[in-house]
Amino acid sequence: MKIARQVGLGAAIALAAFGQPSAQDWPTRGVTVVVPIPAGVASDIIARVVFEQVGKQVGQSFVIENRPGAGGTIGANTVAMAAPDGHTILVYGSIAAANALYARLPYDTVADFTPVVPFGETPLVVVTAVGRYNTLAELIAAAKAKPGELNYSTVGIGSAAHFGAVRLAVSAGITAQHIPFKGPEWLADTIAGRVDFSVPPVTTVIGPIRDGKLKALAVGAAKRAASLPDVPTLIEAGLRADAIYPFYTGAYLPAKTPRAIVDKLHDEVVNALASPSVQERLAKIGVEKLPMTVAEFDRFFKNDVATNLELVKAANIPRQ
Repeated sequence: MKIARQVGLGAAIALAAFGQPSAQDWPTRGVTVVVPIPAGVASDIIARVVFEQVGKQVGQSFVIENRPGAGGTIGANTVAMAAPDGHTILVYGSIAAANALYARLPYDTVADFTPVVPFGETPLVVVTAVGRYNTLAELIAAAKAKPGELNYSTVGIGSAAHFGAVRLAVSAGITAQHIPFKGPEWLADTIAGRVDFSVPPVTTVIGPIRDGKLKALAVGAAKRAASLPDVPTLIEAGLRADAIYPFYTGAYLPAKTPRAIVDKLHDEVVNALASPSVQERLAKIGVEKLPMTVAEFDRFFKNDVATNLELVKAANIPRQ
């Protein structure tokens, strides 16, 4: 009986080991990359550029699935519920903002995800219709002269553009109406001057700015953006450092994904980001480097979650 139990135990251990995903073999099939925002927005563009290269490196397909809705939480929940085997990845730029905005989520933002690697930081930029305002000081003065009458466009509640505008307003001591859109109309209305301003990631407006269709007033970063070297930072434009809303895109795996797979995904993304072709493509759309280890990104992410909660409280934004 003792021998039988030992044999049975040994077989169970062998089966368990066989069933565990191996980092050496990962990925063993095509990988689904869930981007919980519409196609063509900053995180979607970045995900496509990076995972096209990762797919070449590992010899497997990485299929981008856009699953927008509820501030990105629908797509995020898909990944939270997925098998922790490295074959379902979340790429999200507003996961901390969504956590702050929605009081009841189907997942735990910190406990149900493993932060793996940031792709880079995309500075936000304050833009307005050409001829509307020439400087950020003019925009702020107009907002103070007519409290609550100016408005700003975003791709939706909880987006980077939303929280970037809120951070700007809190720091500048102004109020403005939020006009959320579900599609590209936010950009068309900003260009046409039907809304007063917007604070989107530079990725989504670099083209219209360079084409002279939008006026860039200030960049939300500690230093000037390489893609917009002539545009002052918010600090240079007269605001405090707390006016800056850091926007980054990162990759996350379901909690309990084996650390070896987490490390391999991290390393493959880092290798992809080092590719000259990827660097060139990301630089063209205004993505700045944000190198971190897995441990560093974990700490950065948790701090961002806490900071976004503080912003919601400071701005008296109702949690949904």
